[in-house]
Formats: sequence, structure tokens, C-alpha cells
Amino acid sequence: MKAGIVGLPNVGKSTLFNCLSNAKAQSANFPFCTIEPNIGVVNVPDPRLQKLEELVKPERVIPATVEIVDIAGLVKGASKGEGLGNQFLANIRETDAILHVLRCFDNDNIVHVDGNVNPIRDKETIDMELQLKDLETVDKKLEKVKRAAKTGNKEAQKEEACLLKIKAGLEAGVSVRALDFEEDEYEEFVVPSQFITAKPVMYVCNVDEGSANSGNAYVDIVKEAVKDENAEVLVLAVGTEADINELDDFEERQMFLQDIGLDEPGSSKLIRSAYKLLNQQTYFTAGVKEVRAWTVDIGATAPQAAGVIHTDFEKGFIRAEVIAYDDFVTYGSESKVKEAGKMRVEGKNYVVKDGDVMHFLFNV
Repeated sequence: MKAGIVGLPNVGKSTLFNCLSNAKAQSANFPFCTIEPNIGVVNVPDPRLQKLEELVKPERVIPATVEIVDIAGLVKGASKGEGLGNQFLANIRETDAILHVLRCFDNDNIVHVDGNVNPIRDKETIDMELQLKDLETVDKKLEKVKRAAKTGNKEAQKEEACLLKIKAGLEAGVSVRALDFEEDEYEEFVVPSQFITAKPVMYVCNVDEGSANSGNAYVDIVKEAVKDENAEVLVLAVGTEADINELDDFEERQMFLQDIGLDEPGSSKLIRSAYKLLNQQTYFTAGVKEVRAWTVDIGATAPQAAGVIHTDFEKGFIRAEVIAYDDFVTYGSESKVKEAGKMRVEGKNYVVKDGDVMHFLFNV
């Protein structure tokens, strides 16, 4: 699962990517500095993993990860191939969620591609280009579906109605994610089409250091503009995060954070939020060899969770031994949890909960 960082040129995308991944993508004060997408695999910060490490004392600890993609800056006309438009749109189509970076700071030394700072105009520029690309997709699909619908094909008629609703929404400037669909309609007709504006989105307001804690007037405008989108808005001083990232000493980092009124780097919050945006959650395996965080979709069953470790575990699944994370911490070890009768044995229909400590029994 990948989250793509998008935005206009020079809003801080590559600097943010470097903070998240330590991959040191090129970042510079001119448009189209990023041409090929940079990909980073980022550890998901999770204090529960550290606590399990303290209790179990394993040989190694492996965190969950999320893939972040830094995509070239988009400009007006991208849907028609302007700038790096076609490449940008192909790259974003391959991601599962969007981290939309908006410039919410003033700095005369950093050029803005449209001449001045206006995060709402920037947001609308990108929204419009993505909507135009989706409109192109819907028009192509409608050409085929309409022919089948005219023959009386009931399924084609249902799909035509759904596509016409999407077309009307896009023409009115409404992204696919903001439209209402029946569940079966969404799964059958929307998901296979891979509409770009159907992807979940989080807005990252890139602010100056003084606004890192409480935001600023630009952030307030963004929050008001997206209040009906069911999207999270995260405030991040990306330049400051980059400065913190340059410090090797943990104590120095903590002092820097305290000075600007933060209890942890904003990038940590962003990674966790991206993880949730991708509909992901964590379960743990905990033994002396290894304490590990495993990533599963929210709503995954025990056999599906077992399959993340190895496909044989899913094929030959018998049962799962499950300990709630809080119980593991309360009693301090697997054996004490068992003594207290807090370990559960779950079957194939068990839906995994975030933080479950699990052990699978299987036979192939």
C-alpha cells in the first residue's frame, strides 16, 4: 500500500519526503525538481512496540512500514499534458491514498509557481486537474456502457446510472470520494475504474516554525474549505522538521521539539495518519527471537492476518491464540496472561483488532 505526496511545485513535497524517509530526495527552489517519483519505505512509529520489547527482551524488533511516494509537482493544464502532467497522473494512479501538501507560509525567498501564496487556489488547481482526468476516464467508460445499456442489459444500465452520477459530480467540481454510493454500486462500478479523486486524502498544511503548534490564518482557511470532505488536516512545519532530522542526538531533538511546543516530531503523526488513511492496522507477534508489528487491513480475519506472515499459514489455518495488547502489558508476559485466563482461542471468523498479540496454529 502506497501513499503519494502531491502538490504544486515548491510547496515542500520533497523536503517532507526526506523527513519521512531519510532518503534525501533532491529538493530545490525551482519547479519540476522531482521528475521520477521517489519511493521510501517508512517505519510506523508505535510506542506499543517499545513496550513489548521491554517486556519480552527479544533478539530483534521489526516495526510496521508504510510506503511513501514523492510525486512530481503538478501545474495547471496537467490533464492536457502540461508540465509533467501525464507522468504525474500515471504515478498518482498507482498510489492508494493522497497526502496533499499545501503551502501555508510566507517566504519571499521561495518562489511560488503562481506568484503568491494562496492554499485554496493551489488546492483547487490540483483538484480540477485530477477531476478533469477522471472525467476523461468516465467518458471513455460511458461510450462502451451506453451501447450495452441500449440493448436492455440490466447490469449495464446500473453501471450507466452510476457513471452518469460521477460525470455530473465531476462537472460540478465534486470529487468522486465526496459522492454518495450504495455499497454494492461502489464495489462493482467505482473501485474497478480506479478514479484518482476516489482515493482518500489528507491535507498537509506546510507552515513556518512559529505556526507549527497552533497553525495560522492560512490553515484556518484550509480547514474551513475542506470541512465537508471528511478529510484530515495536519499542520506541519516541514522546514523545521528537516532541521530536527539533521540532529543525530536524541536529547537535542527533544529539546528542539520542546522549544517549539511539540511533544513529538510532526512527521511521526503524519506517518501514523497515512497508515490509517490506507485503512491499515497493526497486530504483533512476540517471542524471544523477535517482536514484530505486522500490517493488515482494518477488518481482516485471523486467517488473512496469518497469511501476511506466510501464505501457508492462511491455507492451513487451524486457530489463533490472541492476547489483547493491554492484557499483555498488565500481566507482563504470555505465561502470566495464560494463568490469568486472558488468552483467547479464536477461529476463522475472528476479526483482528488493532494491537492484538497473536500466535497462529496451522497445518499444511
